[in-house]
Amino acid sequence: MAEAIYVGGLLVATPLLDDPNFRRSVVLILEHDRDGGTLGVVLNRPSDISVTQVLPVWDPLVTGPSVLFEGGPVQTDSALALAAVPSGQEPLGWRRLHAGTPAVSRLGTVDLDAPPEILQGEIAQMRIFAGYAGWSSGQLESEIAEGAWYVVDSEVGDTFHADPGSLWRHVLRRQPGELAFVATCPDDPSLN
Repeated sequence: MAEAIYVGGLLVATPLLDDPNFRRSVVLILEHDRDGGTLGVVLNRPSDISVTQVLPVWDPLVTGPSVLFEGGPVQTDSALALAAVPSGQEPLGWRRLHAGTPAVSRLGTVDLDAPPEILQGEIAQMRIFAGYAGWSSGQLESEIAEGAWYVVDSEVGDTFHADPGSLWRHVLRRQPGELAFVATCPDDPSLN
């Protein structure tokens, strides 16, 4: 299990975290600055809103399911897109995450104001998130210390996981030691 918060890492909600915005969530860290705070997106909350309803020009480039994902409770009326490039190239309209981990080395944000045609054929996968998760300086560190989050390494398939509903269990199951057992925790531990 990773100790430090870093761009490209994952925050996995512990069973103790019952905030409805983050219950059983998996958050990909997009920005982290000890003085400025942390920003990420929840990877495993597909909404019922199709991409065609909100950003129809981007629908052909979106990796299924073709819906907006609930990225977090901050600025839910704005959209943020993540895309993976198949090569080391940096196409126009795409900005690489500043992460040193191989799992996210080809991951970046997409400028949704750019014409989609410039990215057609340049990106391999893409998802669009409504809102994001944000923490002020020191806030996330406090939540981790209180036992709300596990900080773990991401793997290549996490951002565009084919079954977002199973991502929380999937990520926990691959962790070493006792942490893997947390994946079997029932939704309501009081029923156990």
